[in-house]
Amino acid sequence: MPEDTYKVGSFTFSSRLFVGTGKYATMDLMERCLEASGCEVVTVAVRRDVLDDSGKAKQDSILDHIDLKKITILPNTAGCFTAKDAVRSARLSRELLEGLDNPGARWVKLEVLADKKTLLPDTVGTLEATKQLVDEGLEVLAYTNDDPILAKKLKDAGATSVMPLGSPIGSGQGILNPGNISICLEYLKEGDPDYPVIVDAGVGTASDVAVAMELGADGVLLNTGIAGAKDALNMSVAMAKACEAGRLAYQAGRIPKKRYATASSPVDGVIAPGM
Repeated sequence: MPEDTYKVGSFTFSSRLFVGTGKYATMDLMERCLEASGCEVVTVAVRRDVLDDSGKAKQDSILDHIDLKKITILPNTAGCFTAKDAVRSARLSRELLEGLDNPGARWVKLEVLADKKTLLPDTVGTLEATKQLVDEGLEVLAYTNDDPILAKKLKDAGATSVMPLGSPIGSGQGILNPGNISICLEYLKEGDPDYPVIVDAGVGTASDVAVAMELGADGVLLNTGIAGAKDALNMSVAMAKACEAGRLAYQAGRIPKKRYATASSPVDGVIAPGM
């Protein structure tokens, strides 16, 4: 089969699994899980994991445990609750990664959260920050809820990718509203079938990844589903295989759902008349 590549802004990838770096028991386990997942993109909260309290780069930071020759860093604005704070965090990420001559300086995963209890997106703040960061030349991957109308507004604001949530961050509830995700995909890809849509947050196990990919998502971003598993290494392999299987199933095209049964084998002529 030909290599199934896709583009996200100025980047081209073959792996459709984006993996986070938080909550691992050890750095060694994180390194092994990233390798086992086959991911090509790793998201890092630069402000928290790379900078010290004075704003300088930490020694032996998380970046020292990532193979930067194989993996592209996707800085994120995790933990930001205002558009202003998220924009500041994105700027810090760009400055740091430019100093390291890292291509991750070109883009950012934008998170503007509404409150600490639900960690749901602040949709107004997300749209505001998207517009500002796009104006500043960043490729913005906007994390948002599964509202198709807002998804279209974020794309119209210049977001390189819209990332609708499957369910709340770290909840492990999977894809709660596949209908809305499908409509998001429809709206975002109308007239632009290559526009990248990445489902983000709430993945609990491999089947959740497969569902997202079967809906037609271009990729899935997850963290806790691997890092919090009893056997994180095996779960990283399971997530990678589910991502591939879901993508193949989407490309193959599922049979339509029917109200009644349809025999798999023909029945006409099997039994001779009169018997």
